[in-house]
Amino acid sequence: MIRLFALLALAIVGLGSLAQAQTFPSKPIRLVVPFAPGGGTDNLVRLLAADASASLGQQITIDNKPGGATVGGTDMVAKAPADGYTILASDSAFLTNPGLMKNLPYQTTRDFTGITMMARAPVILIVHPSVPAHSVGDLIALAKAKPGTINYASGGNGSSTHLAGELLKQVAGVNIVHVPYRGSGPAMNDLIAGQVQMSFSGISSARQYIDGGQLRVLALTGDSRNPALPNVPTFREAGLAGVNAESYWGLYAPAATPPAVVKTLNQHFTRALKNPQLAQRLAELGYEPIANTPEEHTAQMKQMIGDWTAIIEKAGIRVE
Repeated sequence: MIRLFALLALAIVGLGSLAQAQTFPSKPIRLVVPFAPGGGTDNLVRLLAADASASLGQQITIDNKPGGATVGGTDMVAKAPADGYTILASDSAFLTNPGLMKNLPYQTTRDFTGITMMARAPVILIVHPSVPAHSVGDLIALAKAKPGTINYASGGNGSSTHLAGELLKQVAGVNIVHVPYRGSGPAMNDLIAGQVQMSFSGISSARQYIDGGQLRVLALTGDSRNPALPNVPTFREAGLAGVNAESYWGLYAPAATPPAVVKTLNQHFTRALKNPQLAQRLAELGYEPIANTPEEHTAQMKQMIGDWTAIIEKAGIRVE
């Protein structure tokens, strides 16, 4: 009898999930971005959300929640109802924070499930035009001649742009000062104004300022040059192969979200990523679309968290 009741309970839960999936979405979806507007994550999801909204038949509203090294916005989604109406888009900070921070208010691999890995892109090294450096070699020589006087901006503690700076410090043996911001947009504004001397950034955030001469790009991470900036050398070409902190952007839901709802979200966002016109625009901004399945992305999330945690612990990097 107990077994029968248990089976009936499971059946009722399953029918409830199926009914929810069949009517999903029946209202607007809130997509939390734990960064200020204008950064790589915000740029990417605004392009994708417009396409996905049209195919889903419901508005996807971008809700920017910057600050706290993405923890506040991420925790908001972790504790949201697991119904698919509150989801998260984040960059590599989502994958690195478990290794960087001891007391996260959520457990990433327990509290989230992957919807899809949206894209990846290199991180570029950019400087204000007033900096007398036209190559990575020039910048390293300048930093060694004036240790502790060059500030580099990042999109926040634990971001890929922060870790790229830490890797540069270790590999090149230079003393540059980290200045974290509440997202790539504010960091870019201060770099353009000359309040900081250099930064690591995504191509999408910096492209217009590079083209306009307001910033100078010196190198990018990755094993090969990027089609969006074909004349920019890699750090490997500059003799610093260890500076390799690519950005990844993923889409996530609370872990208990019904699989059918996650699948629906996946189908519409991957459809957007595979839209030829949108894919061309993403390539122009330096993004490489990935668009994998929820199962693949969840496994990828867990593996990358483990890999980054090992790298962070070996390097002794810690964010409190």
